[in-house]
Amino acid sequence: KSNHCPSIPLVCAWSCRNLIAFTTDLRNEEEKDLTHMVHIIDTEHPWDVYSVNSGHTEVITCLEWDQSGSRLLSADADGHIKCWSMTDHLANSWENTVGSMVEGDPVVALSWLHNGVKLALHVEKSGASNFGEKFSRVKFSPSLTLFGGKPMEGWIAVTISGLVTVSLLKPNGQVLTSTESLCRLRCRVALADVAFTGGGNIVVATSDGSSASPVQFYKVCVSVVNEKCKIDTEILPSLFMRCTTDPARKDKYPAITHLKFLARDMSEQVLLCASNQNNSIVECWSLRKEGLPVNNIFQQISPVVGDKQPMILKWRILSATNDLDRVSAVALPKLPISLTNTDLKVANDTKFFPGLGLALAFHDGSVHIVHRLSLQMMAVFYGSSSQRPVDEQTIKRQRTAGPLVHFKAMQLSWTSLALAGIDSHGKLSMLRISPSMGHVLDMNMSLRHLLFLLEYCMVTGYDWWDILLHVQPNMVQNLVEKLHEEYMRQNAALQQVLSTRIVAMKASLCKLSSSTIARVCDYHAKLFLIAISCTLKSLLRPHFLNTPDKSPGDRLTEICSKITDIDIDKVMINLKTEEFVLEMTTLQSLQQLIQWVGDFVLYLLASLPNQGSPVRPGHSFLRDGASLGMFRELMVVIRIWGLLKPSCLPVYTATSDTQDSMSLLFRLLTKLWLCCREENHITEPDDTLIDECCLLPSQLLIPNIDWLPINDGIISKLQNKQLVRLQFGKAPGLVGHTISSQFDAFVRAPGQPKIDHLRRLHLGAYPTEECKSCTRCGCVTMLKSPNKVTAVKQWEQRWIKNCLCGGLWRRMPLSYS
Repeated sequence: KSNHCPSIPLVCAWSCRNLIAFTTDLRNEEEKDLTHMVHIIDTEHPWDVYSVNSGHTEVITCLEWDQSGSRLLSADADGHIKCWSMTDHLANSWENTVGSMVEGDPVVALSWLHNGVKLALHVEKSGASNFGEKFSRVKFSPSLTLFGGKPMEGWIAVTISGLVTVSLLKPNGQVLTSTESLCRLRCRVALADVAFTGGGNIVVATSDGSSASPVQFYKVCVSVVNEKCKIDTEILPSLFMRCTTDPARKDKYPAITHLKFLARDMSEQVLLCASNQNNSIVECWSLRKEGLPVNNIFQQISPVVGDKQPMILKWRILSATNDLDRVSAVALPKLPISLTNTDLKVANDTKFFPGLGLALAFHDGSVHIVHRLSLQMMAVFYGSSSQRPVDEQTIKRQRTAGPLVHFKAMQLSWTSLALAGIDSHGKLSMLRISPSMGHVLDMNMSLRHLLFLLEYCMVTGYDWWDILLHVQPNMVQNLVEKLHEEYMRQNAALQQVLSTRIVAMKASLCKLSSSTIARVCDYHAKLFLIAISCTLKSLLRPHFLNTPDKSPGDRLTEICSKITDIDIDKVMINLKTEEFVLEMTTLQSLQQLIQWVGDFVLYLLASLPNQGSPVRPGHSFLRDGASLGMFRELMVVIRIWGLLKPSCLPVYTATSDTQDSMSLLFRLLTKLWLCCREENHITEPDDTLIDECCLLPSQLLIPNIDWLPINDGIISKLQNKQLVRLQFGKAPGLVGHTISSQFDAFVRAPGQPKIDHLRRLHLGAYPTEECKSCTRCGCVTMLKSPNKVTAVKQWEQRWIKNCLCGGLWRRMPLSYS
């Protein structure tokens, strides 16, 4: 907006849920002062920006997301730190809950305390079949633990005068804060960074900004003694940058402009950048244990045997660049890649893997991706203002042309496949980083990289939006199949944990190709079916308390799979009906969910005769024995509940009054289920079953199934690799997009009643209730619950934080269309 200006310094942060936070200043023309704003966007709807007046009186110097991506820290040049969290779990609604301060002392570095969870990626084992080999839990201690080993939440900050402050969040909501000097002689800290060690300690690196001074390192230990936070600090070995110890370049780079640990949990590797007016040099250093040579005199008195040689910690330079253009911003990868050896030859074997590169932005507008250990160039991007220099003349012309637009703050996404940057004009840009780093890799290699990262997101629960940026329509089928294969190789327990996440992942992949668009509807229906099945079965209660190990839900599954009778009443006789007794109000409140089950079964059976058409939603269910089995169990449960309260049964419009619709549907469903209940022996449905299904439309009115609303996100618009320009507050049109026209078959026309996708309630053509929609799949539901019944509240609580597909919620305007 015209009254916004880029703040100095600019900061941005990218969370594992693909939310980006950044800062600008808002000019107030009358009072001539600045309001410091924090903006948060979800990458799928980047125009829908949530802006909040941060309440900071001075410029914001740091932004930091927590490891769950649901809370944000902001710190300013007056020593104030604020913690922001979502209101009502909405990605576009935030509030400041707690904070801390070091009055009048600008914060230069900020980090959440480590929670002790570290998962290492083994790129060299990406072909292994077991997820445990590809991604291993690393033994890592939290910065501070509560009783029972639970990690304590909190944050650590370093100020410009050399103070370190730690704030701990107690479970009761109180904040314990303590501040300590990093060392006895306090000196100015211009740059600092924080990292964590496996033993639970914190390492702080500081520099006073001059390359003639050493880069200092401190160990910080945090503990709680008598309900007070205690900080102990210890000095670690320091280093001088190599460019200042080289006589030829001693005074060439007077200032250290960037100081970063290579990763939050790698305190033994650090990246330094020294600059002058026009140029920069980048160095990568590593802390190693080295043997201390012992003088011969002492050797004779006490010979050194085996491991007894005294060891010393020493910083060694790993790599350095030649003179570069002046570096304006640095972005580090967040993937915890396990490099089994810091030897650069080993690191180069997998040099085409995206998470190995860090990004450097230059004053000429270009961005280089360099290897994070060897600093060798992996990929380069030339901005619109920095055309590739052809000769010396062009370089000179560029230099004299005045200040070029360049990135002042940058962040890599969690899988390093995208880069967000804010330039000197305050524009927010996103770059796609090819998984092959611009090198021509065969299709299989690119697919393997994408598959490996999708699996990583599946295991960690991180959002995978940035991976979808690289999926072309012709890759979708292949990726979905390979993902399913890898999933089926895991043990049963892990499969159960990841069962819904993989379905959501397949749905988001299928959305990217017009040939698989109908399957998106199937995957979402499957997620809904799994959720309904779990909820309805959880309502069943054992009649006696001292029952055997199996729950009524498990017994129901076992009996339904054993008794293959096509008569619903004969299956029912084998169940203990007293376990199904519920209150009448509970049964009535579940009617909408029960109706969905009844409608879906009828829709599936009626679509069986034209099953040859995979472009119709519901097609994949016709050969999915597990899902049909679930529907069959639910039909039995509904039948029993119907005896208690007939008004909770699904309502069918039948041509004959005497027809028992439930029995008819159960009979046909069982016949279809028998054809495909064994995955390896799927048989074709016989002619009599198809004939009976052909007659269904003449016996019952086939309902219209409400498939998902069209997703108004940006991911499908980015496939043609053309530059997309967006404006904050203005949603781009969907005109001329091929996939959206494919979706029209499953979308309600404007003016038709809209539906709450989770409660299955009609909202009317112009809803008056406030609604929220999923950032990923577009699923819509009411913000406030209209229900008082416990069973329905339990159903609604399932979706309070996330949608069916795991996406975040965002508040929708009342006039949503």
